[in-house]
Amino acid sequence: MFRGSRRMRFGGRLVVAAAAAACLAPLQAQQDYAAKVLIETGQVSWLKDGIPQALYVGQSVLRKQIIVTGPDSYAKFQLPDGSTFEVFDNAEVTFRDNWSSWSDLLNVMIGRVKVFIDHSKGPNPRNVTTPTAVISVRGTTFDVVVEDRDGTTFVTVDEGIVQVRNTTAPGTQPLLKAGDSIRIYRDQPLSPAGIDHAAILRRVLKAAEQALYQAVYNKGGNPGPIGGGGGGAQGDKGKGGTGGGTGAPTPPTAPTAPAPPSAPTTGH
Repeated sequence: MFRGSRRMRFGGRLVVAAAAAACLAPLQAQQDYAAKVLIETGQVSWLKDGIPQALYVGQSVLRKQIIVTGPDSYAKFQLPDGSTFEVFDNAEVTFRDNWSSWSDLLNVMIGRVKVFIDHSKGPNPRNVTTPTAVISVRGTTFDVVVEDRDGTTFVTVDEGIVQVRNTTAPGTQPLLKAGDSIRIYRDQPLSPAGIDHAAILRRVLKAAEQALYQAVYNKGGNPGPIGGGGGGAQGDKGKGGTGGGTGAPTPPTAPTAPAPPSAPTTGH
């Protein structure tokens, strides 16, 4: 009888341990899919029931959480696979909005993001979506800017190749290579003729990017190499997620890219 009682107690402990493991598994899975804050300056928050909650270096955002930034604000996040993405000022971005699909990374509603996909360990397909477009990548560095609430999207590539599809109008799905850029308009089919190979607007973005990085560096942060995964210490400053501040200088607002000429009619 004593041995039977001991076996029952041992079996009970196994059941409790199994139940605890089952409860912890979803939490661990969420952490595996999280994006960690490497750098932040200004007003960087995530929305909880529509209310901004300040984000700080070392914290993480989980799938389906919305990241918002205010004026003169910036944040850099790192994924478990080593990839990174940057969110610039006045942006609203959902992290892994379509959480059931591992390849869907960001949904950009407004503002600018810069994405670096680490493919050092093999293929790492990812998608970035906007109200009008799907940008599919296979290991590259690129920018996505949603310019207005109508979803006008500007895509430019630093390295690698991306494929762009307009989700509001059927048409071709052009490939962009390093130095290429394209603007996607609602209800206007894409055409290879719409690709800007001269990269004039890309240079404008790059200049604004460098100015922001320098401002972050001067405040005591270190954004690391462009598109890279490293991050330095956060500067001594107030946190803007709740509207606070210490009067420390803030980085300049990135200049807006000049309006391009009218969209070409070829292929429309």
